[in-house]
Amino acid sequence: MPTRIFVNLPVKDLETSTSFFGKLGYSFNPQFSDERTGCLVISDTIFAMILEESRFKDFTPKEVADASKSTEVILALGVESREKVDEIADAALTSGGFPASEAIDHGFMYSRSFQDPDHHIWEVVWMDPAAVEAQD
Repeated sequence: MPTRIFVNLPVKDLETSTSFFGKLGYSFNPQFSDERTGCLVISDTIFAMILEESRFKDFTPKEVADASKSTEVILALGVESREKVDEIADAALTSGGFPASEAIDHGFMYSRSFQDPDHHIWEVVWMDPAAVEAQD
């Protein structure tokens, strides 16, 4: 079995978050979702567990960071094309997300960033496969 990653993110309103990510084209696994938790399926091996803050607190004695004021992590997603970068970032910004930074275009690498409704930062990145092979 390949290694899977389950990123856990606190959210203020589960319905708002599930609606937002649904508009970006993502689905949720009902087996790992309930009234306080949504299992966002990013790929066959990558999932984001979006948990209402009260549920998130069940997993840590630490204070939950306010992502609108501080950043603990930037979630980067590699996609297959520049067009897919724009598709996801544009959908995020028209579906309740917020800008995070300007687009970065190095020719061989292109990325755009956005903040979800809870201000977690997501970066969508495309890298030219030929440029990646040249690095090997």
